[in-house]
Amino acid sequence: MRNGIPNLGALQAFEATARLGSFSRAAEELALTHSAVYRQVTGLEERLGVELLARVRRRVSVTSAGAEYAARVRHHLEQLEKDTLGLISRSGMGRSLHIAVLPTLATTWLVPRLADFQRRHGDIAVSLSVRILPFQFNDHPFDAAIYHAKQIWPQTVGIKLFDEGELLPVCTPGLLGKGTNPAYPIEGLTHLHMSSRPDAWRLWYYTQHKEYVPSISAGPRYDLFTMVLEAAKAGMGVGLVPRFLVQEELDDGRLVVPVQASLQVSEAYFFSYPEASERSDALMAFEVWLKGVARPVQKEQTHA
Repeated sequence: MRNGIPNLGALQAFEATARLGSFSRAAEELALTHSAVYRQVTGLEERLGVELLARVRRRVSVTSAGAEYAARVRHHLEQLEKDTLGLISRSGMGRSLHIAVLPTLATTWLVPRLADFQRRHGDIAVSLSVRILPFQFNDHPFDAAIYHAKQIWPQTVGIKLFDEGELLPVCTPGLLGKGTNPAYPIEGLTHLHMSSRPDAWRLWYYTQHKEYVPSISAGPRYDLFTMVLEAAKAGMGVGLVPRFLVQEELDDGRLVVPVQASLQVSEAYFFSYPEASERSDALMAFEVWLKGVARPVQKEQTHA
């Protein structure tokens, strides 16, 4: 202890246990024994005089006080990691970036292209963490973010990568003809919904001057476009997804557009960072590279 600050090892043990919900899983992550993690967390609780974890038989749950403390500890551990990486970067041992990203955009668009950035800038390590909701950079250990919005975030600077463009209805060729109305192929098919876009199908039907019947809302809901896309490819129904995410599947015939009608959206994907922060050479190199890899999508949207 130093001025009341708990041991770093105890804080790491507690944060991992709270996040993973298990002493054993925390021990595996930290490369410690189960008993060592248990002792660290128990000692932390005794020192603080607060119950952080409730233990019922072999189950572990986080108390309300523990949940709040775990979130704060997690933030400081992440900040410590960022500061350490920054020190390494400044000492010439390498450069690093920590970017917040949307999960679907990361897995389907960004990560497959990162090998090109690595070839061009082999001394810059780019780490990615998923964030779906907007956040304040002061509260998170990120150098920049790639996100979906109507405009660039306040108090940040950066670039628009590309417009989202349009959402297309897609399904497998095998589903065609299984609807209840041959003149309107998706009528009667299961509609796959995106949790963060609850009104997307309703708006799509509105633009087609078609009735949005209650049975359409009965379809399953997914948190990510990748889930909607995989469900569509599995023949589970018809999904509404951005064209740029599904173009490859359309080109090779794995998916088709059963109704030639799209929903135009006003949001776009942006890359930005705090306007008050120091812009490292690594960050500027990444921004320049992003402009280049985003250009083909912009051209496709222009000619669509």
